[in-house]
Amino acid sequence: MPESAAKRSSPTPNATDLPRREDWRAILDVLAERCSCRDFDGSPIDRSVLAGIVADGTEAPSSCNQQQWHFIVVDDGALKRRAWEISGGNHHFAECSALIYLCFQKGWTHGNFSVVQSVAGAAYHMMLSAHLRGFSAIWNAGIGDKAALADMLGVPPTFEIQGALAIGRPKPSAPAMKAPRRPFGQVHSWNRFERPAVTRYPAKPADEYPFFAIRNDDNPFAVWDPAEWDWGQIADFRGYSVWAKSPLAGVYVSRRQGEATAVELELLPAPAGDGRVVEIMPWGGTYSVELRHRLPPSVHLHLAELSPHNLAFVEERFRQEGLPLDRVSLDLFADGRLPYADGTIDAVVLPQVLEHMPDPEAVLDEVRRVLRPGGHVTVSVRNRDSAYGRHWAEVESRAQVPNQGPFQPIPAASVEGWLGERFAVEQAVGIGSGTSHDAAVLTGPARLSGRLFAGRWRRE
Repeated sequence: MPESAAKRSSPTPNATDLPRREDWRAILDVLAERCSCRDFDGSPIDRSVLAGIVADGTEAPSSCNQQQWHFIVVDDGALKRRAWEISGGNHHFAECSALIYLCFQKGWTHGNFSVVQSVAGAAYHMMLSAHLRGFSAIWNAGIGDKAALADMLGVPPTFEIQGALAIGRPKPSAPAMKAPRRPFGQVHSWNRFERPAVTRYPAKPADEYPFFAIRNDDNPFAVWDPAEWDWGQIADFRGYSVWAKSPLAGVYVSRRQGEATAVELELLPAPAGDGRVVEIMPWGGTYSVELRHRLPPSVHLHLAELSPHNLAFVEERFRQEGLPLDRVSLDLFADGRLPYADGTIDAVVLPQVLEHMPDPEAVLDEVRRVLRPGGHVTVSVRNRDSAYGRHWAEVESRAQVPNQGPFQPIPAASVEGWLGERFAVEQAVGIGSGTSHDAAVLTGPARLSGRLFAGRWRRE
């Protein structure tokens, strides 16, 4: 009898036959070290090894033991590059040793997504097998146009492509970081549902929330107004969701923004050589990277965020970008109060974050408090009174709240008024006349109609 068949047909061992308890703990500790990788070195893995990983996955349980799964291993370079194109941006699809597409046969054991749960169990079993063999892996739900994938892979219409595993060897420079896990006390309870309020996000009141009435691109229950969230909920949401990607160089750079960021950066003041500059709510650090490049090396950059998870992400991203951290401080703030003494900061930067705040005017009061006389605040905000603002109201706001957290564009005139009550204006412009991409600079009355309203103000 083949070894695999003997293994499957052998009876369940008695407890006395199992390894000692401390051996179990050691194995579980090794499995807990598994972390996702998005930066592979492209080296091949022998097909016999890949087949073994997939075979390990088939040891997982399946609904009604029907095993209605199918796994397509893609190790052809041209197909992996095509998979990257179809995915819309998963560069690791082209760089991994192999992609394993996770499929199931439609029409059987569908109750409570049982066939989906079966494939998910097999997929995680494969990830653990890869980890124990010394490889890295990542599970991907965002795989792109499934019709294009089915055409590429010859998948019949009676089968569904659920997702993909990317497996390979990480580059030496790949972040060896596990995304943060919630405290265990937040995610379990005994005999009844109990969960901290900070981890339960707002939803529009309804008698029920049907699963199939909620999609990423159409969520009728999503609450985009940050005033209906508290600071703790926003911190919780942003601090975990930033890890939807790895902190690699160039991550979270918006194609839609186009050249608008360059225009925003031109508004920055010229701080003194030993100045202190604060960026508020950097999230994934895209703007922070540009700031560090733009500011003199002697300027101290403070990054003020709501969650330590965001700060850990940005810190590693700076390393990946090759940027020094010796003149960077990673500062936590809570409930909208900045952790700086009165009159000690030379410049504060708020790049498209006022619209994420439950009380933006209170934060502007905080900015005025920490700025020294003559210090500057540079602000940009998505403008409700613009082509983009109308698009947001009609299209974008119908979707699920994005990973950056809840927000809603603010009328440029309101923001200009708030700033004018607290600071002296030095320059104010609109950026972009369309819904996205363009970076036309609008002055005069037209400044209030741009996709972004931006400018520089001075504390007198």
